[in-house]
Amino acid sequence: MIRFGIIGTNWITDRFLAGAALHQQFKLSAVYSRTEERAREFADKYVIPHTFTDMDAMFASGEIDAVYIASPNSLHAEYAIAAMNRGIHVLCEKPIASNSRELEGMIDAAQRNGVLLMEALKSTLMPGFGAVREGIGRIGKVRRYFASFCQYSSRYDAYRAGTVMNAFRPEFSNGSLMDIGIYCLYPVVALFGRPNSVKASGYMLESGVDGEGSILMQYDEMDAVVLYSKITSSSLPNEIHGEDGNLVLDKISEPEVVQLQFRDGSVEDLTRPTVEFNMFYEVEEFIRLIQEGKTESEVNSHELSLIVMEIMDEARKQIGLVYPADAQ
Repeated sequence: MIRFGIIGTNWITDRFLAGAALHQQFKLSAVYSRTEERAREFADKYVIPHTFTDMDAMFASGEIDAVYIASPNSLHAEYAIAAMNRGIHVLCEKPIASNSRELEGMIDAAQRNGVLLMEALKSTLMPGFGAVREGIGRIGKVRRYFASFCQYSSRYDAYRAGTVMNAFRPEFSNGSLMDIGIYCLYPVVALFGRPNSVKASGYMLESGVDGEGSILMQYDEMDAVVLYSKITSSSLPNEIHGEDGNLVLDKISEPEVVQLQFRDGSVEDLTRPTVEFNMFYEVEEFIRLIQEGKTESEVNSHELSLIVMEIMDEARKQIGLVYPADAQ
C-alpha cells in the first residue's frame, strides 16, 4: 500500500479520490488544510485517519509515502520541494509550476532526494491516448495537429458580475492558458517534441490573466494549432492531419472516442474502454513508478513537463501575462 497525503480540498481533489479509490494499492492516510475545521470536515467525508494544519508536520509524521498537491498553482513548487526534501513522493496537479524556473527547482529536488515527481495530467496516460500513439503511424506524413479546449467557466459569471475569483487572479498563477490551454499543449509535445517556434495571441482580462488565446507552433514538416478559452465554449473536434488520413479525438483533455478517418471515406474506430473516474490512470502510473523505484515517468516525464512549461512561458511573454511568481 502507498500511503497518500492530500494538500488541497477542492473539487479536483474529489475527482482525484474517486479515481484513486479504484486502485488497490492506494491508501488515503492524511490531509492538510490551513484550518482544523476544514481538515476535519474533509477527513470525515473520506474517513482519513490523520489531519494536519502544519504541512511540514505532515511531511515529517511518517504517516505518508506520497502527497497529491492540488493547491493554487502559485504554491505548487514550494509545497512540492518541501515534501521531496522530506523524502515524500509528489504527484502535483497541472500546471506543475508557475514557470520553468520553478519547475527546474522541483526537478532538482526530486533528483537530489531520489523521489518521484510527476505532473498529474491524465490525458496522456489514458487508453485513448494510447490508441492515438498506435494509430498515428497509419495516417501517413503528419502535417497538422489541431486541438481546441474552449470551456466557459462558471467562475466567469461571477467575474462579469464584479467578483474576481481565484481562477482569474494572477497572484495564483491562473488564467486560461495555465488552466486548460495546457491540455492542448501536453499531447502535441508528447507526440512530436519541442517545436521550432511559438507564436501566441490572447485576450487579457482586466484582472491581469488571459481569458482566451491561441498558439501556433511550427515543426520541421508540420504545424500545430491550439485554441483555448475560459470565456467562450466550443464543440470543435480535435484532429491530427496526415497525408493519408486523420485521427479524430473527442476531447483533448480526456480522449475517449478516437477514430481513424481515411481519404477514401472509410472510418475505423480505435476507441478503448475507459473507466468512469479517469484520474485513475495517473494514480496507476504514479504508484507503479514508486513500486519500481523510479524518479520520473517515461510518459509524463520531467522533460515533457519542462518543454510544455517553456512553451507557456514564451506564450505568456508574447501576450503580456505576468505572474508575481515570475519575479521571485
